[in-house]
Amino acid sequence: MVHSLSEDGPRPVIFADGKDDKALRTIGEVSRALGLKPHVLRYWEEQFPALRPLKRSGSRRYYRPEDLALIAEIDRLVHREGYTLRGARKALEGRAAVREKAVPVDQRVNASTDSGLHDSLKSIRSRLEKALEAD
Repeated sequence: MVHSLSEDGPRPVIFADGKDDKALRTIGEVSRALGLKPHVLRYWEEQFPALRPLKRSGSRRYYRPEDLALIAEIDRLVHREGYTLRGARKALEGRAAVREKAVPVDQRVNASTDSGLHDSLKSIRSRLEKALEAD
């Protein structure tokens, strides 16, 4: 099961084929699971730069879980919320910009702890050097 990126809760993309959730999916599988025609998916690839499935032999498309989440989000914006493709693209670009600017909490914690940790290690090293000199 793959979830969309929406703010109002994840929308699962469900495949009843027994494959792992992280498995690559063909355009036909994605089309059936989401109720979208393959030509719509191909068109969205042209309209949304972030939607880039893997292309292998014979230009066959393979969609990754992150592609599925993006497709589900585009589908939600366009078909449920009434966005135009241009509006959906701008909404997704805006969300991506916010995510890029946001620093995850663990990184902020790491930055402050790194400084304290560095000071602690210097103190320990100093004490060890003094202990070795005393022997």
